[in-house]
Amino acid sequence: MRSLLPFVALLSSLGCSNPPPAAWASGGAHLVLGDARWEIGEDGVSMSKNGMVSATGTDAFSIDVAGRVYDEDRDPVAVLLPDGVVQGSDDAMLGRVGVTNASPPNGETAWLQVAPDGTVTFFDEDGERRAGGRWTGCDGPVLRTCTFVTHLVALARAARAQRSSVMFGVGVGVYR
Repeated sequence: MRSLLPFVALLSSLGCSNPPPAAWASGGAHLVLGDARWEIGEDGVSMSKNGMVSATGTDAFSIDVAGRVYDEDRDPVAVLLPDGVVQGSDDAMLGRVGVTNASPPNGETAWLQVAPDGTVTFFDEDGERRAGGRWTGCDGPVLRTCTFVTHLVALARAARAQRSSVMFGVGVGVYR
């Protein structure tokens, strides 16, 4: 999936140049791993019960049962804390994740939801809903892990969108 390629670069840059999150050694929230797949149009994201997350057959990142996120080189990049805060390198706040919803960094409201049936919904800043595909294999306690993976992918997409916008002048932006 093209949208995960920037995420791999984002994770690599977080992991290689900065120290791991402060809570890295002790770990964070307990996650249950399982085989699951998120169908997004023609694309898809797969998660294996060993924590590897792949897109179109390419390993993108991995997570463990202690809420830690590793880049493709197994360098530490983020951790999901028990209170739902996603802490990145240099203790950057990367949003919050609950069982079925997540909010962006410094966001007050949810930007995505993963329903118990696996349906993914994204929320625009104005509250508009957009369909975001569907997870299979996210039953029971695996649901929070799927929500976490969805949040990480949404972060990657947001980073890509931010890099692809060109801003000039005061309050004028061109978006591609």
